[in-house]
Amino acid sequence: MLTHPPLSNSLVELDRRHLVHPVSSFQGHEARGVRVLTSAKGATVTDAEGRQLIDGFAGLWCVNAGYGQESVVQAAMQQMRELPYATGYFDLGAEAPIRLAAALAERAPGELNHVYFTLGGSDAVDSTIRFIRYYWHALGQPDRDQFISVASGYHGSTSMGAGLTALPLFHDGFGVPHSWQHKIASHDLYRNPLAADPQAVIAASVAELRAKIAEIGAERVAAFYVEPIQGSGGVLVPPDGWIKAMHAVCREFGILFVADEVITGFGRTGPLFACEDEGIVPDLMTVAKGLTSGYLPMGAVLISDHVYNVIAEGAGAKAVGHGFTYSAHPVSAAVALEVLSLYEGGLLENGREMGERLQAGLRTLADHPLVGDVRGRGMLAAVELVTDKTARTPLPAALNAATRLFDRAWEQGLVVRSFAQGVLGYAPPLCCTADEIDAIVARTRKVLDLTLEDPEIREVLR
Repeated sequence: MLTHPPLSNSLVELDRRHLVHPVSSFQGHEARGVRVLTSAKGATVTDAEGRQLIDGFAGLWCVNAGYGQESVVQAAMQQMRELPYATGYFDLGAEAPIRLAAALAERAPGELNHVYFTLGGSDAVDSTIRFIRYYWHALGQPDRDQFISVASGYHGSTSMGAGLTALPLFHDGFGVPHSWQHKIASHDLYRNPLAADPQAVIAASVAELRAKIAEIGAERVAAFYVEPIQGSGGVLVPPDGWIKAMHAVCREFGILFVADEVITGFGRTGPLFACEDEGIVPDLMTVAKGLTSGYLPMGAVLISDHVYNVIAEGAGAKAVGHGFTYSAHPVSAAVALEVLSLYEGGLLENGREMGERLQAGLRTLADHPLVGDVRGRGMLAAVELVTDKTARTPLPAALNAATRLFDRAWEQGLVVRSFAQGVLGYAPPLCCTADEIDAIVARTRKVLDLTLEDPEIREVLR
């Protein structure tokens, strides 16, 4: 039986020696050491030193329902007692994942009526690649093997998904993107010379997508991937109508449209799914994170009737060779069902109200000398710091702004995402109160003021 040492320096040392942290500088983490979280409730987390912090990022964009929801804990315990595991292989199954698949299909846009469960968002994206390849093979068009995504987009960090991701950190040293993975420019409005005219931004993106399709050959393009709002690229919000216009181009050329809603799904932007904001129905849609509110690992691919039917008919009596041991895990599914009931029992409504308050509150920071841009939708937002508002000059990379800003926020009792070169990201739990939203804004202003007093920042501002 494992024994756990007290939360002390010994735990920090064990972490240094053995635990590899995701998306971290291995050497940097060893030097800094781990911050251990010990408990959480609602939108508040507590660390090993007893410090309480508002989690303004919901873990990793995922604890949408908030921490410590007892009904979710009970749902997991009951399912563990009754049936802790059931494979989906061999035509076997369990009640919870069957009911969850039906619930998602009922609520998803249009004909997204078929659900394949994964462990998270990255393997959901990988699964779409495999399904899409099978789809085109089944249609007798195996040469449709080229995929397009959008610069600054994030589609996971698996070997294939990381190539669709368009952030250099996930490419360097990994041999991706692959030759069949292509990019068009982001709609990023902050430094876009067309930003004053949203229709011009849309027209430029449409023209670039058409040009990319022509360059590759329309008969070669399999799918186009996009986040309704780009998350890890810095919370980049497209102009209204941008998604719909890109969807229309894909329809024109018979290219499958994949909406990556891993971050935006389950109330993060207001509706249950962000696609609803533009009234589009993707051919495939990926979800995760808020699906279980992060309480247990789970993701899903929602597949439209026409894609599913082509794959089914193409396979005939033969098995479709794609599967995971933990697909449709009954405990994760039981948790997701209860989380869904919490969303529809008031959390979506509260999230919409608090989202408006968050956006309005963060906009009051626009007058700060360091703030260049405030953007977002619902409970998803970013504040971008600059050293020159007119030139929109980002903070120098040498300042290691991401680590410094995260540390400063932590000391002020706030957890936020701190992107490279000074972008603060926000994705609070939907259960936040008005006081907690106001505290997120107030503590952010304090972080900005402290950063402005930093001698190295003041030197740059001269």
